[in-house]
Amino acid sequence: MLKSPPAAVWIWCLASGALCHSGCESKPVVVNNQAVSEATLNAAAADSQRKPRPVLRPGAKTKVLSAAGELAYDKTFDDLRFDIEMDAPFRREMLTETIAALDGQPIRIRGFILPTAQKRGIKQFVLVRDNQECCFGPGAALFDCILVDMQLGEAAEYTIRPVAVTGTFNIREFVVDGRHLAIYHIDAKTAK
Repeated sequence: MLKSPPAAVWIWCLASGALCHSGCESKPVVVNNQAVSEATLNAAAADSQRKPRPVLRPGAKTKVLSAAGELAYDKTFDDLRFDIEMDAPFRREMLTETIAALDGQPIRIRGFILPTAQKRGIKQFVLVRDNQECCFGPGAALFDCILVDMQLGEAAEYTIRPVAVTGTFNIREFVVDGRHLAIYHIDAKTAK
């Protein structure tokens, strides 16, 4: 059975715009199912920095996931949105009072498990807003992904369908090389 790299490795791959199928160890890099050289990626990154970008990322709305549910702690990714300019550094003051109040509280949120090589017995994964490419990669919004750690004795199974993750929500910054790749975390009891 293939062992999946930690979610932190996958989120770094996706945030850097590269999805490599063996945990960031293979070259050339695979982007949108095509092999791309590192020089091409560097040139594209430099070019994208020169182009003006929209001030706010609009975010994707998914009709199926827009109805939170019947429990008081049911939330959607829209509940976790806050104002941040594209490529602006994250500061905790950017979070709304409503989001800050969720820290340490129970939550149930629906989303999609970011694909990895592991399909069963998943202990850690990235939950994303939807299964389209709007939720990760260069320019992705910090509020469109959540790092999930399953509690001791619990595990998730990969599916292409939406899952509801239930657990304790935390605001826990995940920073690599001074860059925020994620800010939300759930210690999950279930992911079904």
